[in-house]
Amino acid sequence: MSNETPTSALSAIGVSIWLDDLSRERINSGSLQRLIDDRNVVGVTTNPTIFATALAKGEAYDAQVTELAAAGKTVTEAVFEITTDDVAAASDIFRPVYDATNGQDGRVSIEVEPGLATDAAGTIAQAKELWAKVNRPNAMIKIPATIEGLEAITETIGAGISVNVTLIFSLERHRAVINAYLSGLEKAKAAGHDLATIHSVASFFVSRVDTEIDKRLDAIGTPEARSLKSKAGVANARLAYQVYEQEFASERAQVLLSAGANKQRPLWASTGVKDPSLPDTLYVTELAVGETVNTMPEKTLEATFDHGVIEGDQVTGNYAAANATLDALDALGISYSEVTALLEKEGVEKFIVSWTELLDTVAAALEAAK
Repeated sequence: MSNETPTSALSAIGVSIWLDDLSRERINSGSLQRLIDDRNVVGVTTNPTIFATALAKGEAYDAQVTELAAAGKTVTEAVFEITTDDVAAASDIFRPVYDATNGQDGRVSIEVEPGLATDAAGTIAQAKELWAKVNRPNAMIKIPATIEGLEAITETIGAGISVNVTLIFSLERHRAVINAYLSGLEKAKAAGHDLATIHSVASFFVSRVDTEIDKRLDAIGTPEARSLKSKAGVANARLAYQVYEQEFASERAQVLLSAGANKQRPLWASTGVKDPSLPDTLYVTELAVGETVNTMPEKTLEATFDHGVIEGDQVTGNYAAANATLDALDALGISYSEVTALLEKEGVEKFIVSWTELLDTVAAALEAAK
């Protein structure tokens, strides 16, 4: 046991560690492979913010931008080429992990344009386009869990495409996401797809819940309010795991699982702490439980590797306490449904801002390359 690290201990209890970051520099330098080898990383997630940051710094994209400018590509076409190339290259690096885990891990996620969050037909079309362009079995298409996104999830899964459902904040929406997944599997089965090849994760956001609720607790300012600070995010995620257990124990889910389908694992997203007074591994150690994914920024990954204390399942024995936390917030007048609706709206808006930054960055690079 002497050579066990906190990240290997996390993996041993059934948590898949995915990195919440990707860049061409990371791919080309061997950094991504090193994290696989040394930090138990078995997947990668991306989003518009990550790509905007990667493109804004360094020279790794210069040659391709010059090529795309010479070919007269539009900004949107250039972004599509650049991001899908990164995802395809990362998918190749993770292919051995994918093969070794029968497709459960070794996954690289790419998001549909955030502006399509309220356009089901547009999301479905782009999901298929991204899937075909990346052309790797271990890619995953990210679709936000908006009301319109639910229809897109069903149709995309029904087409045999693996989906990472993002921006889930409420337990009610989590149930709706699982329903959309099961409906998609039923469609896929009817269409003759091999259900075993279709995978999905449900990305439940953690730290943003605390950020918003803590702001409201500070405004209330009572000792009782202060005692509830930074507890909502973990409580909410623990109850999401309970939803996962309940929904996949249903007869409907069991019929699909017996036909070869996979469960849609909960994925803990937004796991970097926003409040510097909190332990930097809080959303890793407190949400440790089997059959989950934790997608971490590199800073959180390194903190976990360095000093994370992994003490087994921290979730399934804590449902009563988690419910008590949410009840206490409700008693203080903090509306759970209002907070989660606001966070979804802000989440989409933030990604649209990042997408615009990404387009602006590429537009400037294309112009400079002419």
